[in-house]
Amino acid sequence: MSVWGKVIGGVTGFALGGPLGAILGMIAGHAVDRSQGQAAERLVHWGQDHYAMDREQRQVAFSVAVIVLGAKLAKVDGTVTRAEVNAFKETFHIPAEAVADVGRIFNEARHEATGFEPYARQIADMFVHEPRVLEELLGGLFYVAKADGAVSRAEKTFIRAVAQIFGFDERTFNRILASHIGTTGDMDPYAVLGLGRTASDADIKKTYRRLIRENHPDVLIAQGMPPEFVAIANEKMAAINAAYDCIEKERGLR
Repeated sequence: MSVWGKVIGGVTGFALGGPLGAILGMIAGHAVDRSQGQAAERLVHWGQDHYAMDREQRQVAFSVAVIVLGAKLAKVDGTVTRAEVNAFKETFHIPAEAVADVGRIFNEARHEATGFEPYARQIADMFVHEPRVLEELLGGLFYVAKADGAVSRAEKTFIRAVAQIFGFDERTFNRILASHIGTTGDMDPYAVLGLGRTASDADIKKTYRRLIRENHPDVLIAQGMPPEFVAIANEKMAAINAAYDCIEKERGLR
């Protein structure tokens, strides 16, 4: 069963607890208090059991977080374009039979009063030891944001705020940013690797190899990223490879 079938099934969601589980409970027809205070309270009482969650639960949580945070992102400019909707459905491999239910989660999250922060905190807590998975979630937000042609300043500010909750500093965020929207002719290959232009050849090779190893789709899937999101991981790997190729040619590395 695909992750979307598990999301719509809802059973796994109840085990998640917190605001992410509450959203799934709502879709399954359960009463949910939608106030920000109650969402925050659910997060506090969620506890530390997330360390014992299995891969299926983590994949569901990741998927719901992308939907919910994507919906909150859509509120930044007040509009949801057809390009954004199509990008979401196609990139994340949502089957036709699940589109309507995923849309219901998106719309509920978009219109509810709760801000994005409780959801971001819950997913950050769940993947505290898998920062690369959190990077892929940010990549999902970038992918949707740029579907209409460009990432606006407001959208970038929103994603930066999510990144801060995830525990990423400004330097790391700039690396993530460069890997997702710096893939045109003005790409700074050093920024994609998170390095300065004065970095030594040895540091460049070491960093490149580490990033390739840590961002390999198989590694990310083992850590809780659903296979349906592999397109984002592949795009990031391509950006890392392109950046290294550029530096390799510039410096004559072998």
